[in-house]
Amino acid sequence: MARNAKPARKTLLTRAATAVVLPAVLVGGLAGCSDDSSSGASASPSPSGTPGEVKASNNSSVVTVTGAVAHLDAAGDGTLAMTVRNSGTVTDHLDMVGTPGGARGKLTGAKGTKGNGALNTAGIQILPNGSTTFGSSGGPTVTFHHVKGVTGRHTLPIILQFGVAGLVRMEARVTK
Repeated sequence: MARNAKPARKTLLTRAATAVVLPAVLVGGLAGCSDDSSSGASASPSPSGTPGEVKASNNSSVVTVTGAVAHLDAAGDGTLAMTVRNSGTVTDHLDMVGTPGGARGKLTGAKGTKGNGALNTAGIQILPNGSTTFGSSGGPTVTFHHVKGVTGRHTLPIILQFGVAGLVRMEARVTK
């Protein structure tokens, strides 16, 4: 009986260790694999990428961001202007805009309660084959407070989280 108890305990300990260690290893490994082109998910733009522009696709959503410019004052307060186009087949939503140091932009929906740019519980809506311009008159807005992290190239690394297209990393141009 003692012989059988030892392997059973080892198996139980092995399972417990695997349940704790394996997820941590997978998360760490996957974090470095965000540029996997087979997933269809967006990746960080290449160093030669154009600041203010990025394209991402995933799960029937194809999102293109153009003209991304952060208008910031010396304190890091301001707004983000950009156009987001969804040429996919499903409605997508901009859920979050993040900046270095964990700061987040405040999302405000466009005037009206339906259509492109409207704010609902999922975020700022972008319909299939539709687009919305953030920072335009009557359009949705992204407001920043005390943002840090502007690079020497006058760009601001930002993360856009879409409900369907997923996480998109890019650099917005910065103006005062």
